[in-house]
Amino acid sequence: MIKKIDHIGIAVNNISEQLVYYRDILGLPFVGEEEVQNQQVKVAMFQAGEIRIELLEATSETSPIAKFIAKKGEGIHHIAYHSDNIQNDLDNAKEQRIRLINETPQQGADNKKIAFMHPKSTFGVLTELCSEE
Repeated sequence: MIKKIDHIGIAVNNISEQLVYYRDILGLPFVGEEEVQNQQVKVAMFQAGEIRIELLEATSETSPIAKFIAKKGEGIHHIAYHSDNIQNDLDNAKEQRIRLINETPQQGADNKKIAFMHPKSTFGVLTELCSEE
């Protein structure tokens, strides 16, 4: 079951260039930075109340983030919802004819399991489910 918004993912060309805005101008606490090789992305995390803001920088020209930026430019990439049972939520979405990008959870940033639902089935919003499973 979905419990809350976990984070908002923002596609960026260069994390280093945006750190000042999120950390110094907005005053959001910097949580950390990591590379998620299987997603071909570098992630910088900021805390905004109970929600995190994740800046996503492509580490490969073939990564989904690179393709997103080439098509739409920098900006909001996805909204992630915290799930208490990600596989059940994926199975339920599939039963409701939601197109899944990931049918089983994969390893994501912040040591979380993640899975995406295709924006063509979710009214134009790339939707991520994540959990600490």
